[in-house]
Amino acid sequence: MSDFEHVFDTPPPGAAADWTISQNWRAYTEEEHQTWDILYARQMEILPGRACEAFLKGTRALDLGGGGIPDLSLLNPRLKALTGWEVVCVPGLVPDAVFFDHLANKRFVSGQFIRRRDQLDYLQEPDIFHDVFGHVPMLTDPDFADYMQAYGRGGQRAASLGKLDNLARLYWYTVEFGLIEEAGGVRLFGAGIVSSATESVFALEDPSPNRLGFDLLRVMRTRYRIDDFQQTYFVIPSVEELKAVTLRDFGPVYAALDQDGEHDPETILATDRVFTRGTQAYARKGGRFAA
Repeated sequence: MSDFEHVFDTPPPGAAADWTISQNWRAYTEEEHQTWDILYARQMEILPGRACEAFLKGTRALDLGGGGIPDLSLLNPRLKALTGWEVVCVPGLVPDAVFFDHLANKRFVSGQFIRRRDQLDYLQEPDIFHDVFGHVPMLTDPDFADYMQAYGRGGQRAASLGKLDNLARLYWYTVEFGLIEEAGGVRLFGAGIVSSATESVFALEDPSPNRLGFDLLRVMRTRYRIDDFQQTYFVIPSVEELKAVTLRDFGPVYAALDQDGEHDPETILATDRVFTRGTQAYARKGGRFAA
C-alpha cells in the first residue's frame, strides 16, 4: 500500500489475474546478487542493538544473508512453517484492493527487481531488498503476522468508508516506520527504517525527530513524509499490544476520526507520551540528507 503512482491499472502481460509473477530467480545477474550482499552486510553491521529481537530472530530463521538474493521457492517453506505466510512477486505497485486481498490471505507482495549500485542509499519505489529484508523477518513473529492479516481484512472496509488515508497512516507509522519499546529502550521494527543504513541511525539517535508513544487515533490523524526521513516516529509498547489494539471493530474508530482534525508530522500534543521532543533541525534544513 503506497502513495506512489501505481505502475499498472490492470495486470500486465505475463502476470496472473492476482497480479503475481514468477520471481525468475535464475535470471538475476551476479552483480545483482552482489548488490543484495552489500546491502545485507551493511545493515547487519548497523542493526544489532538497534533492531528489535523479533526482526533479528526473523533474519536468522529465514537465512537471508550470504548467498545473494533469496530464492523465494526456498524461503517460503520456512516462512510458511512459522506463520503460514508466503512472499509473492508482483510487477510493480499494485492497486489497493489487490494489496489488501493478498495480505488478508497471508501473502506478502514483493517487488522482483533489486536497485542499482548508484541507488544503494535511496530508492523511491520499493525493491526486493526493502520488501524481503525489510518486511519479511517480522512476518516470522506470530503476533505481527496476525496484525498484518487483520490489516488486509480491514482495508476494503476503510476504502468503502472513505478512510483509506487514515488506515494508510497506521501502516506507515507501524509496518514501515515503527519503533518499539524493548529491553529498557527503544528499538526499530519498521521496514522502511531497518532496510535503510541512514534512517536506521537517524530514527533512533538523531535529535531532530519526535519519538512519541503509539496511540491509534493519534497515528491515524497524523500526516507523514513520503520522500524523506520522518519528523515523528511512534513507539509501540509491544507487538502483542499493537495486535490487541487493532484487532477490533474499527467502526467507532472511524467515527471518532470525524470528531477532530488532522495533525502535521512535527506536531506534539499535550496528551502525547513523549520519548523525545525533537529539534526538527533536519527538516528545517531542507531534509534529503541535509548537512
